[in-house]
Amino acid sequence: MKKTIMAMLLLIAGTGNTMQAQKVEVMTSSKEGWHKIGETTVNFKKDTDEILVIGENKFTELKFAVKDTPIDLLSLELFFTSGKSQNIKVNNPIEANGESHSIPFKGGQRKLKKIVFVYKTLPNRKDERAHVEIWGYKAKK
Repeated sequence: MKKTIMAMLLLIAGTGNTMQAQKVEVMTSSKEGWHKIGETTVNFKKDTDEILVIGENKFTELKFAVKDTPIDLLSLELFFTSGKSQNIKVNNPIEANGESHSIPFKGGQRKLKKIVFVYKTLPNRKDERAHVEIWGYKAKK
């Protein structure tokens, strides 16, 4: 009986972690300029986050804004509604309250379906976790 209850609790806990790992963002604006696509808080270990993008999802490039403490952005995989994807090795530390360089999409403006990114918080004196925002640029139609 105890084993059954423990197994059920572990299953429920594992399901909750899986659901939190993938975030869905609905884009409602088609105006030109930078738009926040999503955000997350980074742990002190290497971590992967996924953000699904639906709605007005046409972008030409991305950038990452970091608050509180620096991170090391390791890599990105961009998935487009066409079924194609783009892998990008970044290996770029981003300072606290700083931004990454802009990361252009191959092929110009494309409909973004999902962003998967790998990162880790860099060591800091206060053991703070970084808050990361993902921004996408929309060009004129």
